[in-house]
Amino acid sequence: MAMKQQKIFINCAITGSIHIPTMSEYLPTTPKQIAEEAVRAANAGAATVHLHARNPQTGQPSSDISLFKEFCSEIKRRSDVILCPTTGGGLGMTPEERVKVVSELEPELASCNMGSFNFGLFPLLERYSKFKFEWEPKYLEMTRDFIFANTFKSLEIFLKTFRDHGTKPEMECYDVGHIYNVAHMADRGFLEKPFFLQLIMGILGAIQPSVENLLHMKHTADSLFGEDYVWSVLPVGRFQFSLGTVAAVMGGNVRVGMEDNLYLGKGKIMQSNEEAVQKVRRLVEELSMEIAPSAEVRKLLRLKGREKTRF
Repeated sequence: MAMKQQKIFINCAITGSIHIPTMSEYLPTTPKQIAEEAVRAANAGAATVHLHARNPQTGQPSSDISLFKEFCSEIKRRSDVILCPTTGGGLGMTPEERVKVVSELEPELASCNMGSFNFGLFPLLERYSKFKFEWEPKYLEMTRDFIFANTFKSLEIFLKTFRDHGTKPEMECYDVGHIYNVAHMADRGFLEKPFFLQLIMGILGAIQPSVENLLHMKHTADSLFGEDYVWSVLPVGRFQFSLGTVAAVMGGNVRVGMEDNLYLGKGKIMQSNEEAVQKVRRLVEELSMEIAPSAEVRKLLRLKGREKTRF
């Protein structure tokens, strides 16, 4: 079911905290690069941009609010796109570090991870013999013994902060149980309709990408929320465009971008987030579907408006 949409919208995740600079020379890491990539993605058709901060010198994921404020202010100055900063942060950050971006900047939309799970990036170590920065192999190796903790106590802190500052949570569901966590927090009064679910597939330690798994997650959400939710799909890696297109055909929305995938196709590295938005837009428009602009997405998600943000 889900809410019926006349158009679909594109999310673009600009840089994330998974990929390391060694993996791509095109990965944006400075505030200027992140802002430029976000504006270009918006101009290509993205209605929302999902934003992480990185240390401008080393590319390491950062929770520095001044970095978030710098690129959020620049993007807002140049574009009407909806900004969605992360509360996932970088692996190993505390809950307090992660949610500070909501209380400080009061964005219209921000991500909120809806459950704990093993988050494994360590297999990537086998692909590289040399690294650009000293922190990179340590960062990947750390995930061999890492649980991405999003406990019920953390969710209470996160969602109360969202509610107090008028920020809509984009609820990141990496597995089916996380969808049930959304229902639990809604039952306790932490969430307002319509719920916005991001269905994520492909992280080692969570549900893997397949049409069957996507249908299962969608069916679970339908059974719990009826028409009271909006959804998007985030397939990691090479499944980004194929399963994104499936989601669009099913009436959902699509997330692309360098946070989740560095390639436009087999052996063809992505040189900008704009390219990813252009590709998925072409795919869905060739199937006679329309792309929703940010103004329409604000109404769909019932966001407070860009004028009520603090950046």
